[in-house]
Amino acid sequence: MAIPPLAERMRPKNLNDYLGQAHLVGVNGALFQSLQSGFIPSIILWGPPGTGKTTLAKLMAGENKRPFYELSAINAGVKEVREIIQKAQQQGGLFADKNPILFIDEIHRFSKSQQDALLGAVEKGIITLIGATTENPSFEVINALLSRCQVFTLKPLPEDELEKLLQRALKEDHILQKMPIELIDSDILLHYAGGDARKLLTLLESVIFSFESGSAIQLTTEKIKSVLQTNALLFDKSGDMHYDIISALIKSIRGSDPNAAVYWLARLLQSGEDIKFIARRLIIAASEDIGNAQPSALILAQSTFDAVQSVGMPEARIVLSQCVIHLATAPKSNASYLAINQALKEVEKSANLPVPLHLRNAPTPLAKDLGYGQAYQYPHDYAENFVAQKYLPDELEGTRFFEPGNNPKENSLRSWLKSIWKGKYGY
Repeated sequence: MAIPPLAERMRPKNLNDYLGQAHLVGVNGALFQSLQSGFIPSIILWGPPGTGKTTLAKLMAGENKRPFYELSAINAGVKEVREIIQKAQQQGGLFADKNPILFIDEIHRFSKSQQDALLGAVEKGIITLIGATTENPSFEVINALLSRCQVFTLKPLPEDELEKLLQRALKEDHILQKMPIELIDSDILLHYAGGDARKLLTLLESVIFSFESGSAIQLTTEKIKSVLQTNALLFDKSGDMHYDIISALIKSIRGSDPNAAVYWLARLLQSGEDIKFIARRLIIAASEDIGNAQPSALILAQSTFDAVQSVGMPEARIVLSQCVIHLATAPKSNASYLAINQALKEVEKSANLPVPLHLRNAPTPLAKDLGYGQAYQYPHDYAENFVAQKYLPDELEGTRFFEPGNNPKENSLRSWLKSIWKGKYGY
């Protein structure tokens, strides 16, 4: 009998052993009350590989003693979906307290017709759908199905959680606990895992079994690097390497290296990567890494996304190449990226600060009586369409979130902001 891989052997059997995602399954988590009450809505679990999407779906079913069906969108179609729906109906699933859960891994790979096949059963409560995806469901799941599901985002596991998993595997796995293993350096394992629990355990197991039988097993940085370099393809069994290659593409664009960028693009295309997946990443890069240093980059990236859908492969490779080279050679600025991150941190810290009265909407007489909208100065009534007035809450007056980058376009923005605000924000 074949021995399951370590990642499968270490799959949690109950929620108490489930690591990470406290924002979902912790005491104050978004799914905690559902799990406690036994009511599970149809949901989409969205997150990177190895964050526990499949495990969470199985645990939710197990905790509530629900029949559990599992399909992979890679090799299942409408026929398989309908067969499971028929089984669920035969079990009396219609609005029952224990209606079956249908888990579909990589649901973003389902076509529109395949997703349409799920609609009626989800709507009538014949099944509870749990879909897992590494792609933004807003792009890949049809609106009719998405509107019937709640979307929950899973996050990469932090290093302290990965460290717990590593120690647990060494101590509790029935195979590893019998072996003379000395973990000298875990940092490189945690670093390479990148928040992916499955990748961590796959690498750990590969390093351990690279030693000769009966020899002392010392997990050092040098040994781990050696195994990683000689068995790179081993860690792509679940398709995770495409995240490393798309990362290399984006970092090459960010680093203004068109030669490296077009090489990584070629690697993605040669591997059969979804051209829409690539184009979406280019849209993000256009804003995150170029931004207002060259605003037209975002327009080109969006046009690229539209074009590759229209022409398809192999011609789409030319459109993608044009966009990649343009983005790599464009001036760079991450000012917009930093600005929104800083603003979000402030919102998290200061919560719901009141909107100044003069900025509030005043749709009713009562609102006007309360002072909503009063004293607001309409900028178009003033010279150069500008008037200095307060736009932030009192507690944040003068706070600067946007720091223009050091490039011609944003240097001119800095000068303009300095001239109109006359030092208010420190420009």
